[in-house]
Amino acid sequence: MELKRNVGYEAANLIKDGDVVGLGTGSTTHYFIEKLGNRIETEEISIMGVPTSYQSFYLAMNSKIPITTLDEHNVDIAVDGADEVDPELNLIKGGGAAHTLEKIVDESANQFIVIVDGSKIVTELGSFPVPVEVIPHATRTVKDHLIAMEGLPTLRMAERKDGPVVTDNGNFIYDVKFDIKNPKKLETELNTIPGVVENGIFSQIVDQVIVGRDSGIEILKK
Repeated sequence: MELKRNVGYEAANLIKDGDVVGLGTGSTTHYFIEKLGNRIETEEISIMGVPTSYQSFYLAMNSKIPITTLDEHNVDIAVDGADEVDPELNLIKGGGAAHTLEKIVDESANQFIVIVDGSKIVTELGSFPVPVEVIPHATRTVKDHLIAMEGLPTLRMAERKDGPVVTDNGNFIYDVKFDIKNPKKLETELNTIPGVVENGIFSQIVDQVIVGRDSGIEILKK
């Protein structure tokens, strides 16, 4: 947890007075949001946050970060975590089932920064399954498409309730194992399947990755 805290705080220190900030989702961005709230209190900086999930919304509220939306403001900088990062800074995201709004906010930002610990850096995407958000009525037909694409889909089930995980958008998630050779191509192909809302491959939109290692902070750029 210390590595996650370090990169979260490092990213929070990059935020400038007046910024509109995309607030990512997950355990690492929890520290980022926490530190932003601290900076608002101690440094009296003025920022606004665009949450990417109910989790980040409530964290921001508890940290006294003013909330806005993409309808009202453009995002200057978005900060988010990732489940995998490859050498080209392509990502797999969606372990927290929030990747649809995360992608909308992160892609719209003038600058998109990813914060991870060193365990998330990989030579090739695919050890972590690709989350695919699916409209419930299309569950069976989407599964057939995914299998035809040589994917191995598993419907994500809830841990403390009966039935599937339900996203903030009211949809289901397939976690799909793929042999990923071309992340951009697969990202595009998945989103052409009728009934798919969005998938967890984030290709070619990252500006910088802040990596927490035992030896210190490492910065990766394009």
